[in-house]
Amino acid sequence: MKKRLATPILALAFAIGTFAGAAAQAPGGPAELGPRPFYLVDQMKDGPLKDELAKCKGPFTTKAFSISHRGAPLQFPEHTREGYLAAARMGAGVIECDIAFTRDRQLVCRHAQCDLHTTTDILARPELAAKCSKGFEPADPATGRKASAKCCTSDLTLAEFRSLKPKMDAGNPNATTVADYMNSTPRWRTDLYVDRATLMSHKDYIALVKSLGLKFTPELKTPEVKMPFEGDYTQQAYAQQMIDEYKAAGVDPRDVYAQSFLLDDVLYWLKAEPAFGAQAVYLDDRDETTKGFDNMKPETWQPSMQELAAKGVKILAPPLWMLVTAKDGRIVPSVYAEEAKKAGLGLITWSLERSGPLKDGGGYYYQSIKSVTDRDGDTLALLDVLARDIGVIGVFSDWPATTTFYANCMKLN
Repeated sequence: MKKRLATPILALAFAIGTFAGAAAQAPGGPAELGPRPFYLVDQMKDGPLKDELAKCKGPFTTKAFSISHRGAPLQFPEHTREGYLAAARMGAGVIECDIAFTRDRQLVCRHAQCDLHTTTDILARPELAAKCSKGFEPADPATGRKASAKCCTSDLTLAEFRSLKPKMDAGNPNATTVADYMNSTPRWRTDLYVDRATLMSHKDYIALVKSLGLKFTPELKTPEVKMPFEGDYTQQAYAQQMIDEYKAAGVDPRDVYAQSFLLDDVLYWLKAEPAFGAQAVYLDDRDETTKGFDNMKPETWQPSMQELAAKGVKILAPPLWMLVTAKDGRIVPSVYAEEAKKAGLGLITWSLERSGPLKDGGGYYYQSIKSVTDRDGDTLALLDVLARDIGVIGVFSDWPATTTFYANCMKLN
């Protein structure tokens, strides 16, 4: 998914254990939720939904409706073995790996091709920092220049990538030293689970998720380098390589939800790998790429919902806010959601629990319902509309316990 941090998410950091082991979490298996879902229930506005959820005591099991967004990045370094295990323990039935490629064309799990400067210790490793596309440049208060760097997976070999130490995603834009730039974990996150966290290749991820009996949702990241890479590594070769690694591992295509923000990737899978393309997910970021996009005005959507369906797209995945609007003081489905359903498109959405404290309206992900959002408990109110009124088939979350809790309480898949 897109890199959206917004304002601080929580003042609370609920520890849920070290997740040192890898107990199997097949769908229907036990899930450990911790206190957060119940905290959110307590913070809800009084009403029938709060009463219904307050009666929900478990036991709780793994649900495919609960999709792990980058692992469990509210507290664990994203796309690490430890974060994936945390998500599995919290009952996520589907685990995400955002996929980028290394200089030697190996696939690895990273949110973006060029985020190593904020998600790893590369800048503190002179021999590897020297290979970054752009080295560290300190902030200059006199000119207003912000601190910056650009370190990409394609700058390193797989072996060099594996040698990095992951950290919580953060970079201090006002830093004048590398140390200050790196030591910037937001106070609403934690460094409790950073030590010994493990970066993952795509093959590592496949092996882990397969061992847990869960489903896969790999996202082919849009390259940040010119393609074909080094003259002959094309976008289609990249898209095919991702699918080939599932085939080599003997993974059932029905357990894989391949994703991309590039419609051409989805269309390629539909044609070249129809068994995988059948449930490929078109991630919709047209609010950022199409001038004048409005989730309530179909004439601003290109292509239309019907055109997407006619091309063979089966599943559409917009950010949360696109699917809802506010009416008469309530959260209700948007025209976007209604038209997607009319066109027969399945819907998945992203990303719950990535916004700031909802007392201030929730930022990017809640922009269409800001007027009716004023507390953290509104997370569950939104989730209820997404599930019951719109019928989404899954929701990405930075803390899967919440979506697992709701799916169990409402007896969803």
